[in-house]
Amino acid sequence: MICDLKGEANMSPIVGILYSAVKENSQRLQLITDGMSQEEVDYKGPNNNFNSTAQLIKHIMYVDLNWVYRIKGRPLPQSLKEQYGPMIDENNRLPMIKGISLTTLMSKYEDVFMMLKDSCMHLSDADLDKVVTFGHENEKKATKRWGLWHMADHNRYHQAQINQLRRWYFGKNTIG
Repeated sequence: MICDLKGEANMSPIVGILYSAVKENSQRLQLITDGMSQEEVDYKGPNNNFNSTAQLIKHIMYVDLNWVYRIKGRPLPQSLKEQYGPMIDENNRLPMIKGISLTTLMSKYEDVFMMLKDSCMHLSDADLDKVVTFGHENEKKATKRWGLWHMADHNRYHQAQINQLRRWYFGKNTIG
């Protein structure tokens, strides 16, 4: 098998490569969560004080959704904020969710991913230079190029947390 970064068909070259990085991480997220029971999806670590896989998937999904709309150059509609959000709760933590099946979470995540694909198909390499604002506390500025890269990196970061939860769940590691 040869590993390579190839652009996506029907996308400009750099957009396609960045989209492919997000796509690869999306596929990896599906692979590492495949077969999780509801108990494991809701598991919050050995001392019940970590974010669950459900919380992490919902967080990835909402961050990606926000970036899809930044890439489109449009504000996130209120209806989608209500459906997918919030980013954080009143205690500045990921919102608690429990009892939502992995199938439902991944189906909603796939919907967001398809929105991203559609947005990238209409994006030129020159569009990647456009600056957008992001951040829920202090507004920061970044290019759309950085946003696409961030989506892949952010997803991978939380996948490491999900992998750790899986090790704890199956008793291969303990804290303390």
